[in-house]
Amino acid sequence: MGIEAELRAEFDRWERRESAVVKVLPYFLLAVSALITVIQVIWNVEVNIPLVLGLTLAAGLWVLWFHTLHPQWHGNRPVMAVYYVGLMSLAATLVLVAPWFGFFTVIGYAHAFHYLPGRWPYAGVAVTAMIAAASYMGGKIDGDNWWAWVALGSVTMVLAGSLSYFTDMADQRNRRQKVALVELRETNAKLEAALEENAGLHAQLLVQAREAGVLDERQRMAREIHDTLAQGLAGILAQLQAAEQTRAEPATWHRHVTNAMNLARESLAEARRTVHAVEPVVLAEARLPEAISEVTRRWSEVHRIDAVLTTTGDARPMHADVEVALLRTAQEALTNVAKHARAGRVGLTLSYMEDLVTLDVRDDGVGFDPAAKRANGSTNGGFGLAGMRQRVQRLAGRLVIESEPGGGTAISASVPAIPAGGVE
Repeated sequence: MGIEAELRAEFDRWERRESAVVKVLPYFLLAVSALITVIQVIWNVEVNIPLVLGLTLAAGLWVLWFHTLHPQWHGNRPVMAVYYVGLMSLAATLVLVAPWFGFFTVIGYAHAFHYLPGRWPYAGVAVTAMIAAASYMGGKIDGDNWWAWVALGSVTMVLAGSLSYFTDMADQRNRRQKVALVELRETNAKLEAALEENAGLHAQLLVQAREAGVLDERQRMAREIHDTLAQGLAGILAQLQAAEQTRAEPATWHRHVTNAMNLARESLAEARRTVHAVEPVVLAEARLPEAISEVTRRWSEVHRIDAVLTTTGDARPMHADVEVALLRTAQEALTNVAKHARAGRVGLTLSYMEDLVTLDVRDDGVGFDPAAKRANGSTNGGFGLAGMRQRVQRLAGRLVIESEPGGGTAISASVPAIPAGGVE
């Protein structure tokens, strides 16, 4: 931005200087020409003083009226064409009266490019060159020297035309540079505004991403605690209560205590793995069908409810998040059956399809009304069902719960079949 400001300041200085020169130059050249002409009287040169002063005054007033007093006319091409024709006519008359007014004719070159449109400035240069050539010849052109005037005018025309052409090219180049500089400044301003906006958006996105990450981690921990510690503690409590009721039956009492101890060990291990965000033990040691089958078998032994897993399709390794979501869904569904369903049989179906992996859990229990509000004001069950839904939806999947009082319950979880090592 420093270089840009310096260039723009330089262009502005040149523009002001050029404007000042264009404004003052006609009067300066006219005054110099008139002064030299009048001074010649001292050397006994014949000069028609009244005519010279009258024409000088007329030329000055002509320039003053069009060039100085009415700048709003400068963009009016017909008006300025009349001005230029009148200017050159006065200059030619002055040169014929007093050749020293050839100095004044120089203004014709500048005003031709300043006021005439298109290619007309070069016609103005040609006219000015011929008037200047007449001044070089003393303002006297007759039948004997007209050819010299034409030759001198042609040479002057070529020189003046060439100089004017290169001056015009340089002026156009400067104007293009000025326009480019203005466009660059506008582009830089827009870029700075965009960068500031992007910085603000970036900071906002970082805050939102952090908040989303914190929320996602909280939800993950809540789901894992519910699926491990809460379920484990509930199972331990249920086994201890059963043991309390079977004190008179040593074998049964021992079985319930053993189950409670095993559940405590498993819950402790799962809690540690949850803290370190490691996949469940059963998945670390087996594939998903075997893991769900093992969970089902142990659940069936503990709760004395028939439960069978059926696997269909091409069973293949899935992404860790997919397998964890389906395993946790199976665990939560079985936990709900044990707590509420009073079922005698549970059937689980794990289906591998081309684009989806689906887990269906059906029981023949008492069922419930999925639309009914619970004590906490929620529908579709408590945190367990909400946790299942969050797990599945987090993978762009779908959880469907179908149940009615006395008709059992069916839970279906469908998630994309993301292969192991797929996109996170």
